[in-house]
Amino acid sequence: MQIQRLAWAISGSGHYLRESLDLLNNLENVDIFLSKAAAEIIKQYGFQASLEATGHRVYHDKTASSVPVELFYQGKYHTLVVAPATSNTIAKMAYGFSDSLVTNVYAQAGKTRVPSIVFACDTSPELESEAPRDNRVKVYPRQIDLANVEKLADFEATTVVADIAALSAAISLRLNDLAA
Repeated sequence: MQIQRLAWAISGSGHYLRESLDLLNNLENVDIFLSKAAAEIIKQYGFQASLEATGHRVYHDKTASSVPVELFYQGKYHTLVVAPATSNTIAKMAYGFSDSLVTNVYAQAGKTRVPSIVFACDTSPELESEAPRDNRVKVYPRQIDLANVEKLADFEATTVVADIAALSAAISLRLNDLAA
Protein backbone atom coordinates (compact mmCIF):
# COMPACT_ATOMS: atom_id res chain seq x y z
CA MET A 1 0.00 0.00 0.00
CA GLN A 2 1.34 3.44 -0.93
CA ILE A 3 1.88 6.09 1.71
CA GLN A 4 -0.40 9.02 1.02
CA ARG A 5 1.18 12.44 1.04
CA LEU A 6 0.19 15.96 2.01
CA ALA A 7 -0.35 18.30 -0.94
CA TRP A 8 0.52 21.96 -0.25
CA ALA A 9 -0.39 24.70 -2.74
CA ILE A 10 1.06 28.20 -2.54
CA SER A 11 -0.45 31.21 -4.28
CA GLY A 12 1.23 34.56 -4.91
CA SER A 13 1.09 36.19 -1.50
CA GLY A 14 3.84 37.21 0.85
CA HIS A 15 1.37 37.28 3.76
CA TYR A 16 2.81 34.75 6.21
CA LEU A 17 4.76 33.12 3.40
CA ARG A 18 7.89 32.92 5.56
CA GLU A 19 5.92 31.18 8.33
CA SER A 20 4.19 28.85 5.87
CA LEU A 21 7.58 27.76 4.53
CA ASP A 22 8.75 27.21 8.12
CA LEU A 23 5.76 24.90 8.70
CA LEU A 24 6.55 23.06 5.48
CA ASN A 25 10.11 22.56 6.66
CA ASN A 26 8.82 20.58 9.65
CA LEU A 27 6.59 18.20 7.70
CA GLU A 28 7.33 14.94 5.91
CA ASN A 29 5.84 13.42 2.76
CA VAL A 30 4.74 16.69 1.15
CA ASP A 31 4.37 17.73 -2.47
CA ILE A 32 4.29 21.48 -3.16
CA PHE A 33 2.24 23.07 -5.94
CA LEU A 34 3.27 26.62 -6.90
CA SER A 35 1.20 29.07 -8.88
CA LYS A 36 3.13 31.20 -11.36
CA ALA A 37 2.71 34.15 -9.00
CA ALA A 38 3.98 32.09 -6.03
CA ALA A 39 7.16 31.22 -7.91
CA GLU A 40 7.72 34.93 -8.58
CA ILE A 41 6.91 36.04 -5.01
CA ILE A 42 9.14 33.40 -3.42
CA LYS A 43 12.08 34.78 -5.41
CA GLN A 44 11.08 38.42 -4.85
CA TYR A 45 10.93 37.91 -1.07
CA GLY A 46 14.22 36.03 -1.07
CA PHE A 47 12.68 32.74 0.06
CA GLN A 48 13.91 30.45 -2.74
CA ALA A 49 16.52 28.88 -0.44
CA SER A 50 13.83 28.30 2.21
CA LEU A 51 11.64 26.53 -0.35
CA GLU A 52 14.52 24.36 -1.52
CA ALA A 53 15.52 23.60 2.09
CA THR A 54 12.19 21.84 2.66
CA GLY A 55 13.43 19.01 0.44
CA HIS A 56 9.90 18.44 -0.87
CA ARG A 57 8.91 17.81 -4.49
CA VAL A 58 7.80 21.03 -6.16
CA TYR A 59 5.37 21.23 -9.07
CA HIS A 60 5.23 24.47 -11.06
CA ASP A 61 2.28 25.93 -12.97
CA LYS A 62 3.68 25.30 -16.45
CA THR A 63 0.91 23.46 -18.28
CA ALA A 64 -2.45 24.74 -19.53
CA SER A 65 -4.28 21.70 -18.16
CA SER A 66 -2.46 21.56 -14.79
CA VAL A 67 -1.11 18.07 -15.48
CA PRO A 68 0.03 17.40 -11.86
CA VAL A 69 -3.62 17.24 -10.71
CA GLU A 70 -3.71 13.67 -12.02
CA LEU A 71 -1.91 12.70 -8.80
CA PHE A 72 -5.20 13.33 -6.96
CA TYR A 73 -6.95 10.80 -9.22
CA GLN A 74 -4.31 8.25 -8.25
CA GLY A 75 -5.08 8.63 -4.52
CA LYS A 76 -1.63 10.07 -3.71
CA TYR A 77 -2.90 12.64 -1.18
CA HIS A 78 -4.74 12.56 2.14
CA THR A 79 -5.01 16.33 2.58
CA LEU A 80 -4.55 19.56 0.63
CA VAL A 81 -3.24 22.71 2.30
CA VAL A 82 -3.50 26.00 0.41
CA ALA A 83 -1.27 28.48 2.24
CA PRO A 84 -1.03 31.33 1.86
CA ALA A 85 -4.07 31.93 -0.36
CA THR A 86 -4.51 35.34 -2.00
CA SER A 87 -7.87 37.06 -2.33
CA ASN A 88 -7.72 36.24 -6.06
CA THR A 89 -7.24 32.53 -5.35
CA ILE A 90 -9.98 32.55 -2.68
CA ALA A 91 -12.42 34.24 -5.09
CA LYS A 92 -11.68 31.73 -7.85
CA MET A 93 -12.06 28.76 -5.49
CA ALA A 94 -15.27 30.17 -3.96
CA TYR A 95 -16.86 30.48 -7.40
CA GLY A 96 -15.58 27.21 -8.85
CA PHE A 97 -12.88 28.53 -11.19
CA SER A 98 -9.97 26.20 -11.77
CA ASP A 99 -7.76 28.09 -14.19
CA SER A 100 -4.38 27.80 -12.45
CA LEU A 101 -2.47 25.00 -10.83
CA VAL A 102 -3.53 26.06 -7.32
CA THR A 103 -7.24 26.49 -8.11
CA ASN A 104 -7.24 23.30 -10.18
CA VAL A 105 -5.61 21.34 -7.34
CA TYR A 106 -8.29 22.65 -4.96
CA ALA A 107 -11.08 21.66 -7.37
CA GLN A 108 -9.65 18.18 -7.90
CA ALA A 109 -9.13 17.68 -4.17
CA GLY A 110 -12.84 18.37 -3.71
CA LYS A 111 -13.80 16.07 -6.56
CA THR A 112 -11.70 13.23 -5.12
CA ARG A 113 -12.90 13.87 -1.54
CA VAL A 114 -9.54 14.98 -0.23
CA PRO A 115 -10.10 17.43 2.68
CA SER A 116 -8.62 20.91 2.28
CA ILE A 117 -7.21 23.39 4.78
CA VAL A 118 -7.05 26.94 3.39
CA PHE A 119 -5.10 29.79 5.01
CA ALA A 120 -6.82 32.86 3.58
CA CYS A 121 -4.81 36.08 3.61
CA ASP A 122 -7.75 38.47 3.83
CA THR A 123 -9.71 37.50 6.93
CA SER A 124 -10.29 40.75 8.81
CA PRO A 125 -10.93 44.39 7.88
CA GLU A 126 -7.37 45.42 8.80
CA LEU A 127 -4.19 43.36 8.68
CA GLU A 128 -0.46 43.81 8.88
CA SER A 129 1.44 41.87 6.24
CA GLU A 130 5.03 41.31 5.20
CA ALA A 131 6.12 43.03 2.01
CA PRO A 132 9.36 42.42 0.09
CA ARG A 133 12.65 43.30 1.80
CA ASP A 134 11.28 42.67 5.32
CA ASN A 135 8.89 45.64 5.26
CA ARG A 136 5.57 45.47 7.12
CA VAL A 137 2.50 47.11 5.58
CA LYS A 138 -1.10 47.68 6.66
CA VAL A 139 -3.69 46.23 4.29
CA TYR A 140 -7.44 46.70 4.32
CA PRO A 141 -9.28 43.83 2.61
CA ARG A 142 -12.36 44.79 0.67
CA GLN A 143 -15.82 43.57 1.72
CA ILE A 144 -15.90 41.28 -1.34
CA ASP A 145 -12.65 39.65 -0.18
CA LEU A 146 -14.06 38.99 3.28
CA ALA A 147 -17.34 37.69 1.80
CA ASN A 148 -15.46 35.27 -0.48
CA VAL A 149 -13.58 33.85 2.52
CA GLU A 150 -16.91 33.27 4.27
CA LYS A 151 -18.34 31.63 1.14
CA LEU A 152 -15.37 29.29 0.85
CA ALA A 153 -15.63 28.38 4.54
CA ASP A 154 -19.08 26.91 3.79
CA PHE A 155 -17.68 24.44 1.23
CA GLU A 156 -17.74 20.77 2.12
CA ALA A 157 -14.46 19.22 3.28
CA THR A 158 -12.85 22.69 3.51
CA THR A 159 -11.44 24.23 6.67
CA VAL A 160 -10.57 27.93 6.37
CA VAL A 161 -8.11 29.34 8.89
CA ALA A 162 -7.27 32.97 9.59
CA ASP A 163 -3.76 32.88 11.04
CA ILE A 164 -0.59 30.83 11.15
CA ALA A 165 -1.36 29.36 14.59
CA ALA A 166 -4.73 28.10 13.36
CA LEU A 167 -3.06 26.69 10.24
CA SER A 168 -0.51 24.81 12.31
CA ALA A 169 -3.24 23.51 14.64
CA ALA A 170 -5.47 22.38 11.75
CA ILE A 171 -2.59 20.51 10.09
CA SER A 172 -1.61 18.85 13.40
CA LEU A 173 -5.21 17.81 14.04
CA ARG A 174 -5.54 16.35 10.57
CA LEU A 175 -2.26 14.43 10.81
CA ASN A 176 -3.20 13.14 14.28
CA ASP A 177 -6.60 12.00 12.98
CA LEU A 178 -4.90 10.13 10.15
CA ALA A 179 -2.44 8.48 12.52
CA ALA A 180 -5.22 7.25 14.83
